[in-house]
Amino acid sequence: MGSKIKLIRKELNLTQEQLAQRLGIGKAALSMIETGKCGLSTRNKNILVQDLNVNPDWLETGKGNIFNAEPDYTAFRLRSDSSLPMQSVPLYSIEGTAGLVPLFTEQEANKPINYIHIPNLPKCDGAIYIVGDSMYPLLKSGDIVLYKQLQDVNNIFWGDMYLLSIDLDGEEYITVKYIQKSEREGYVKLVSQNPHHADKDIEISRIRAIAIVKASIRMNSIR
Repeated sequence: MGSKIKLIRKELNLTQEQLAQRLGIGKAALSMIETGKCGLSTRNKNILVQDLNVNPDWLETGKGNIFNAEPDYTAFRLRSDSSLPMQSVPLYSIEGTAGLVPLFTEQEANKPINYIHIPNLPKCDGAIYIVGDSMYPLLKSGDIVLYKQLQDVNNIFWGDMYLLSIDLDGEEYITVKYIQKSEREGYVKLVSQNPHHADKDIEISRIRAIAIVKASIRMNSIR
């Protein structure tokens, strides 16, 4: 499988970092997959098949064409924005801003609790702490995600990781998930990294705010 993934990447003319971003994994994890040190998850196989038109029969057996059709990765290339030498990303408290929607709609009125200074990152609008384990082990509760707000939910790049505010019976539910296409019209599929969390289809109309995750910071406690 590793040699197949490497061949797909070469055919698409993508770097390891670019394909890793598309799959929602780290560059080191992709390198391990390509060298056969670890396997490819079912979730990432689905991304290759659904988003990059990889032939599932070829992926499993090596027979037939690599792609079902010309892979559409133009949007992915356009998504990658240039890095900034240095920027100060405001770190917000969700509790202090009363939720993601007020944070996005009234950002200038919300006071950051701190600033994160990291070089060579794409432009980020802000950062928040993660709560919950749905993206474990990639993200754990207490980690920080840096995000770029989306103005239109229709600009989603399938398979990428997003910070979302979802309306559940009038209550705001904030989560970080991969977003994939749903077979149901007017829905998207929310996918967790943690296998103990089931995938879930939700109506697009229930998404109140959305941002693409640009980077994450692992917080380790030393005792």
